Amino acid sequence: MLAIETSGLVKTFGDTRAVDGLDLKVPVGAVYGVLGPNGAGKTTAVRMLATLLKPDAGQASVFGHDLVREADAVRGRVSLTGQYASVDEEMTGEENLILLARLLGHRKPAARERAAQLLEAFGLSEAGGRQVKTYSGGMRRRIDIAASILNTPDLLFLDEPTTGLDPRSRNNVWDIVRIVVAHGTTVLLTTQYLEEADRLASRIAVIDHGKVIAEGTPGELKSSVGAGSVHVRLRDPATRPDAERVLAETLNAPVYLESDPVALTARITGSGNEAEQASRALHRLAEAGIVVDDFSLGQPSLDEVFLALTDHRATEEAAA
Repeated sequence: MLAIETSGLVKTFGDTRAVDGLDLKVPVGAVYGVLGPNGAGKTTAVRMLATLLKPDAGQASVFGHDLVREADAVRGRVSLTGQYASVDEEMTGEENLILLARLLGHRKPAARERAAQLLEAFGLSEAGGRQVKTYSGGMRRRIDIAASILNTPDLLFLDEPTTGLDPRSRNNVWDIVRIVVAHGTTVLLTTQYLEEADRLASRIAVIDHGKVIAEGTPGELKSSVGAGSVHVRLRDPATRPDAERVLAETLNAPVYLESDPVALTARITGSGNEAEQASRALHRLAEAGIVVDDFSLGQPSLDEVFLALTDHRATEEAAA
């Protein structure tokens, strides 16, 4: 049985088709990544799968339960952590968890015990007695996820859980996700962060304009756009236009200008002599008088995959 299966799922808002025939098959017991830019339909899809929105067309099931006809059964097996913390900022972290545990049916002693367990597991024991409004962004995300698993769900939706967090806090959330999965929960993770999908997800669906445009393991997606990539860092940013021209002519492949003004990346097609092509490109750069500080040959990144599939680069901006 699949954790999630959708076929032709559609949701419109006025003239906007936010989700346009979404097809997903999410296996049980792992992290499934849904990767896409702002406006791709990720959050709308999650809200439908969590029974917060009713689909306009198509079919979907969660653990075999029809999303519309058996919505109560679906709600009994899922939990959702949205893009913004949903806990009460005027209450302490411990008070939030106890209150939610009581609402979920725990008796008072059991609610206190469960709150203490989660505060300790998420590294929040010392902060448990403080109001949530005093927490950092990373701490708020941790208490929010803790609230989502007071009763361990079979399926946890994490909708862009690390947007706006610093690298340390992001790593902390990633560790929590791994722990949740290790205890048997399936996670559907939506994200704009390419590294996040690469680190956590065993399979990834790339969506754009409300539909899946590619699906597979991270390795499969990377291999779909080429056998390798040449990554170049220049000493002088003024030489980047010349380096772009040399690489394009030598490799006969698109060259991507990174946000770093001295960095370029070019894909190499699977001709079996990637190292030879990379070596020839380095030689041509030297002949053109372009000084290279760093040069490497590696597998395409998910960023390159996304650019190749959608013709626009995924961003790491917060969702609007």
